[in-house]
Amino acid sequence: MSYAGKRVWITGASSGIGAGLARAFGAQGATVILSGRNREALAEVAAAVPNHMVLPFEATDQEVLPRVVDHAGPVDFLINNAGISQRGLFEDTVMEVYRTIMEVDFFAPVHLTKLVLPQMLARGSGHIAVTASVAGKVGSPQRTGYCAAKHAVMGFFDALRTEVGGRGIRVTTIVPGFVKTEIGARALTSDGSRKGSAKGDDVDAGISPDEAAAQVLAGIAAGAREIRVGGGTPEMGLLDLKRNDPDALLDLMGQMGSAVVQKFKDQAAA
Repeated sequence: MSYAGKRVWITGASSGIGAGLARAFGAQGATVILSGRNREALAEVAAAVPNHMVLPFEATDQEVLPRVVDHAGPVDFLINNAGISQRGLFEDTVMEVYRTIMEVDFFAPVHLTKLVLPQMLARGSGHIAVTASVAGKVGSPQRTGYCAAKHAVMGFFDALRTEVGGRGIRVTTIVPGFVKTEIGARALTSDGSRKGSAKGDDVDAGISPDEAAAQVLAGIAAGAREIRVGGGTPEMGLLDLKRNDPDALLDLMGQMGSAVVQKFKDQAAA
């Protein structure tokens, strides 16, 4: 599928899945608008994208967003990809962590979509996508805030599709499992600090960002409204288990949670 002449705006484009998507869309002829906070990292990604615009901004800066949208101009695709994860037990986590995760992972993509949607409705075409997660379908230990935000993302964009799908606007939810990115290292811990290292994190077993991007583009080309993204790792099977045997899924995740809690308590006692 060719995206020649199309304008694709990707948030969180400085690394990981966002960077992979930027390269993939660029290789298909799109003009890619790369957004994120890290200007240097965006410039590195842009070097591999033939036609691009670098548009850095802070996703939670509500005051600047209207000017950013004006600067971006009309877009054919909006890929809400920026996000932050979590690693910490609820009982230890300060409330500010939950507020931060909801602002970045839920309110930021909703606000940007709110500002971009009118131009799409005016011309009767456009495509909005959001990077959710398997955690938006399944509750997982150490990620109570992340799961909450991603469940909210899934619900919001599924509902949005019902309102705009008949008006020429496509809405796609992207559901990655483990993708080998820096999301684990950048995850917020219980006190709000960054985890700092992805060593031993489950995302290490995941597919590469470029593999993930290829699956996303294939899903878009196939007209999928929800795109599963992952390899042969066990977390992808949780999606089928939730549909086919939800009680078994809850039992499995409960066992996993108990093991995680015990590990935390053993580490604290050491």
